[in-house]
Amino acid sequence: MQLVVARIGRAHGIKGEVTVEVRTDEPELRLGPGAVLETEPASAGPLTIETGRVHSGRLLLRFEGVKDRTGAEALRNILLIAEVDPTELPEEEDEYYDHQLMDLDVVLEDGTAIGRITEISHLPSQDLFIVERPDGTEVMIPFVEEIVAEIDLEEQRCVITPPPGLIDDRAEIASARDAEAGTEAEADAEAGAEEA
Repeated sequence: MQLVVARIGRAHGIKGEVTVEVRTDEPELRLGPGAVLETEPASAGPLTIETGRVHSGRLLLRFEGVKDRTGAEALRNILLIAEVDPTELPEEEDEYYDHQLMDLDVVLEDGTAIGRITEISHLPSQDLFIVERPDGTEVMIPFVEEIVAEIDLEEQRCVITPPPGLIDDRAEIASARDAEAGTEAEADAEAGAEEA
């Protein structure tokens, strides 16, 4: 199974190094020296990592055969793809590979269907599940312990406990409740004005 593990960014310096946007939880395993990676577009690869180092919090890679800034610039925005055994599991118990989470059914604790995971977005602060609802709309669910209660790979489902407002239906219920409360407050204010 092929997984995108990084996207090549800008050239760094004049010796062929590039910055990379890491898209794997295991960069030391997937992006180490000697790793041979397929590319998207395929015509740019395969690329073999010659060296890697961290500089100012960013991973810098140099590929075999790329010796100058011009060669490095030509690689910008290329996706790096690793071949991964689909049965392989992350080292940590509560970690998952993207391909394990794709297409999981997303449900509330009471079993109410929310949709299915169609994409996983890796942001600097947290990961997001992009969930397609039955009506075709999408909702974003932060992949954090407070919201994602359970990942059950055998049952192919993700159980969530979203706070009010995260899922559209709940936001509508909350706003309807607020509207009722507002109407009551207006009625109380009018009653108070009449008494005065």
